[in-house]
Amino acid sequence: MTPVLELGRRAKAASRLLAGAPTPAKNGALLTAADLLTERAGEIRAANHTDLEAARAAGMAEGPLDRLRLTDARLESMANGLRTVAALPDPVGEVLDGWRRPNGLEIVRTRVPLGVVAIIYENRPNVTSDAAGLCIKAGNAALLRGSSSALRSNVAVTLVLRDALVKHGLPEDAVILVEDTSYETATEVMQLTGYVDCLIPRGGPSLIQSVRDNAKVPVIIDGDGNCHVYVDASADLDEAMKIVVNAKTQRSSVCNAAESLVVHAAVADAFVPRVADVLHEKGVELVGDSEAQRRSLHIGAAADDDYGREYSDLKLSVAIAPDLDAAIAHVNHYGTGHTEAILTRDLDAARRFTHEVDAAAVVVNASTRFTDGEEFGFGAEIGISTQKLHARGPMGLRELTTYKYVIWGEGQVRG
Repeated sequence: MTPVLELGRRAKAASRLLAGAPTPAKNGALLTAADLLTERAGEIRAANHTDLEAARAAGMAEGPLDRLRLTDARLESMANGLRTVAALPDPVGEVLDGWRRPNGLEIVRTRVPLGVVAIIYENRPNVTSDAAGLCIKAGNAALLRGSSSALRSNVAVTLVLRDALVKHGLPEDAVILVEDTSYETATEVMQLTGYVDCLIPRGGPSLIQSVRDNAKVPVIIDGDGNCHVYVDASADLDEAMKIVVNAKTQRSSVCNAAESLVVHAAVADAFVPRVADVLHEKGVELVGDSEAQRRSLHIGAAADDDYGREYSDLKLSVAIAPDLDAAIAHVNHYGTGHTEAILTRDLDAARRFTHEVDAAAVVVNASTRFTDGEEFGFGAEIGISTQKLHARGPMGLRELTTYKYVIWGEGQVRG
């Protein structure tokens, strides 16, 4: 296999060519890639089936298996994601601001690509097209390193993207897949200083910790999603029921699914037994504090670390809060900075919650599942950042760019 250092060199060379590529060429490549995903769906599904069978034989749990699975609907969603990105305004070259100094110098701040964006990710082959599509539109080369469990699927999707680039006169190395999935290779990618301008890891705690321990390139953390839904004293309980069930069960394996439910004590008697019955029927394991257990036989005892976990499965922690202050304190203590929701008809409570809860996204009277690049109108996302520099929340095109200053003079020298 090609050494990682050589792949980094190729990606850097491609990034310089792609940075100046015209918007129509980039859009054309994305649209062609979308069409090829549909045309080659059979080949891609066959590769994915082989990955699934190997993962199932190795004992992979259903949650990760679901993230690995590519159905016709998911392939079509990947294709539509590329089409959506192609239709978005090109951020490259956008003038952010400008001003004229007293000495006559004109200073303009303009948006430019990052360069080479490396993505290390686990299981999800849809990330291959989502991340690469955004990188291409933002003028970046994408250096992809997926997991061994999805290797065949990732190879099939990468071939589609590379073929589409060539058809529109763009460098095929603008999308490179590192096919060696060893731990050592992942570490090499994390340390490609001089070639990788930004690294985005998408995976579980062990991957994130490895990046924290080993990375020598700039990193944006796509972190855990211990998302809370807080049912306030003034919530519409029928509406709250629909939102909680959707947030937990619509797709439990993803990072914006609810993992924790907090209920105001004033409505706990009316709400907790109802929601526990419905969630139990849908196969959700419930654990909670003594006040939650007292209100439903379906709720088992929770250990302290249950409140801070991203389950990525049909499991939910439940806590009863005596007031809004306690609810906010609980969320801020156990949350991971991803998405937190309040269900309330009290505008002051909503304003306090959105102001005081520290998270990338705070939702009022809606499901946590809406924290998503496509739902935000960004097209496909490259990840959801739980840190604060330089990107936070769903990362779309603008988060994959930086800026530079262009200074126009007429012979000025500094005295």
